[in-house]
Amino acid sequence: MADTSVVRAVNALTGRWARAAVTDDEGTVFTGAGVWPLLALLAGAAGGPARGELEAALGVGADGATALGRAAVEALAAIDGVDAATGLWTRHDLPMRPAWEAELPQGVRGVLTGDTERDGKELDAWASRQTRGAIAEMPVPLTPTTQLVLAGALLVKTAWQHPFRPGWLKPRGGPWRDRSLAGLTRSMDDIDGVLRVVPDTPAGPLTLSGITGDNGLDVHLVLGAEDAAGGEVLEAGIGAVAGEYPGLPGSALPLGEAGPGVHVGEITSWDATPSVVLTTPQFTVNARHDLLRHAELFGLRSAQDTSRGHFPGVSPAPLAISSGQQSMTASFSAEGFWAAAVTAFAMEASGVPQETARLISVVYDRPFGFLAVHRASGLVLTAGWVTEPEAGADNPWGLPGRR
Repeated sequence: MADTSVVRAVNALTGRWARAAVTDDEGTVFTGAGVWPLLALLAGAAGGPARGELEAALGVGADGATALGRAAVEALAAIDGVDAATGLWTRHDLPMRPAWEAELPQGVRGVLTGDTERDGKELDAWASRQTRGAIAEMPVPLTPTTQLVLAGALLVKTAWQHPFRPGWLKPRGGPWRDRSLAGLTRSMDDIDGVLRVVPDTPAGPLTLSGITGDNGLDVHLVLGAEDAAGGEVLEAGIGAVAGEYPGLPGSALPLGEAGPGVHVGEITSWDATPSVVLTTPQFTVNARHDLLRHAELFGLRSAQDTSRGHFPGVSPAPLAISSGQQSMTASFSAEGFWAAAVTAFAMEASGVPQETARLISVVYDRPFGFLAVHRASGLVLTAGWVTEPEAGADNPWGLPGRR
C-alpha cells in the first residue's frame, strides 16, 4: 500500500486488537486490514461523538477518511495474491447521501427488501463468492428493521518459493507435549533472511521466521518466551516486523539457546555453509469476532446509541450501528498460505421520528384516461381512455386483491 501513514495506522489497529483479542488457550485469526477501510468509510460520514471516537481508532482525521478507506481497498486489491471487495446494501426506502456513495470503492450495491430470508441468501452468496466458498455466511445478523449493511471481503494467497517437507512433530514440553502433530520442515541456507531473534520487546524476547511466498507476500512466524502472553507477543511481533525493535540475524546468534525456540549448535559436515532447519506444525485456524465487544478499540461505543443518529453523511435518516462482526479462516501448509475474511457492519434506524408524513394511495380501478405529452412544449401526442384493461393471471401468487 502506497500511503505509509495508512499502513502504520492499520498495523497499529491490528496490534491493539491482538492485545485485546488473543488468549493463550484458544486459537484465533483476524485482519485489521479488513476492518480499517470500513471504519474509514464510516468515519468520513460520521458526526457527533462517534466521529471523534472513529478518528481515534483509525489514527487519521475523519476529514478525508472516506477517500482513504476507498484508497486502502483499491491498494489491497492491487497487491498480487490479494483480492479485496466491498458491498453496500440499503433498505429500499432509506434515503442516501449521493456524495458519500460516490466516494465508496467500486463494488456491489444492493437493496434490502425487509425479507430477512431473501436478503440473507443474497448477502451470504456475496460472502461465499468473494472468498471462494471459504466464508459461507455474511457475519452480521439481519432483522426486518436493518437499514444498511456495509461489508468488506479479503482473500490472501501465496505459495512458498521453497515448499516444506511434510512429516510429524512430537513436542517434548509445553501444552502440546507428547502429541503427534502434522509437522512441516524445511532446511535453508539464507539464515539471515529467514531467521531473526529480537531480544528486547515489550513482550520480552521474540523469534521471527520469515517464509517467502512466490508473489511478493511473506508469512512471519513469531514465537515468544513460554510465560509471555500471546496477545502481547503478537502485538510486539507486528512492531518487530516493522523494524521497531533491533534484532540479531541468524549469523550473529551465539552457540546454545539463542532465543525462544532457537538452539545454535555445530555439526560435522561436508559443507561449511551454515543452514537453518525450520520446523512448524501445519495449521488451520477459524474465528468469528464480535467487534462490538471491543467497541472502544474500534471507535464504535457512541455509534451504538440508538437515541440519535451518528452518520449524517450516509443518510438524512438517523442511523446507529447494530452489529459489527468478522468471520475468518487461515491455513498454513507445506505448499503455501491461504486466508479469507468477511467483515460487516449493520445499521438500524435510531432516534424518535419527529415528522408527520402524509401517505396517499391512488388506485385506478375503473375506466380512466391517459395522455402522452411532449415535455418541453406541452404538446399532447396521444390521448386515450381505458375501459377494458388486459386480463391477468388468476392470482398466480395467491396475493390479496384490491377491493
